[in-house]
Amino acid sequence: MIKQRTIAKPVESVGIGLHKGKPVHLRLEPLEAGSGIVFYREDLGVSIPLRPEYVVDTQMATVIGKDGANVSTIEHFLSAVYAYGIDNMRVILDDAEMPIMDGSAASFCMMLDEAGMAEQNAGKEILRIRKAVTVRSGEKYVSLKPSETASFDFLIRFEHPVIAEQHRRFIFSKSAFVQEISRARTFGFLKEVQYLRSKNLALGGSLENAIVLDDTKVLNPEGLRFEDEFVRHKILDAMGDMKLLGRPILGAYEAFAGSHGLNHQLTVALLADESAYEIVTLQVEESAEFARSFA
Repeated sequence: MIKQRTIAKPVESVGIGLHKGKPVHLRLEPLEAGSGIVFYREDLGVSIPLRPEYVVDTQMATVIGKDGANVSTIEHFLSAVYAYGIDNMRVILDDAEMPIMDGSAASFCMMLDEAGMAEQNAGKEILRIRKAVTVRSGEKYVSLKPSETASFDFLIRFEHPVIAEQHRRFIFSKSAFVQEISRARTFGFLKEVQYLRSKNLALGGSLENAIVLDDTKVLNPEGLRFEDEFVRHKILDAMGDMKLLGRPILGAYEAFAGSHGLNHQLTVALLADESAYEIVTLQVEESAEFARSFA
């Protein structure tokens, strides 16, 4: 039997929040088997379990909340948690948003490497997709389909010369995530940043933690980390949003112009249809390949 996983020791870091521009203290702690991922706002004394019913906003990021306490921009962090196969962990914050770090998941991967992994005395559960579930908004859609390979397939199309149309299919494994996806940064357009700042948002945003584009080019002096960094980051976001399902997915995620809002609707629609999935405890002999993807 493949075992559940938590971190081996607590780790902490400090980073800037994207919207308030204030330092945020982040601490990760192990949790016992069966606990799931739990966010804790230590400044308010409120715990927020990571489940779709606690999503309170998806306009610019995925935001969870409970009893008047919110935590925003959790998706980059959660993509790393998903990739490392962590089932149980407490995420302690002293403000309403995760630190943005460099706009990717790379810093969170380094934190998890520092913490190390610990197996627990309980079987690891996965969510196996049994039938296709799709959510649409005009041309845009996100879906989960049955597959014996865990994958994330994303297509984006922007009226911008640097982005244009980008497509990538990512076959999931932790090592591939670290190499191919984790370093892909969030991106935005200069005119949008200027508008957000006029609303006292994106105050912590900079060329150090996002790709910024004007009408024709990338403004970051170092350029892009990957030619298709934009679609790679969309896959990173999708993995983080799917972590709200609470278990790794054995199935195929597919999207055209997907968003946090559509991803949230997809998790809700999937869980509402009990015939669309099954929860399976990973056995070594039948799921060795999937288990190895978290190695």
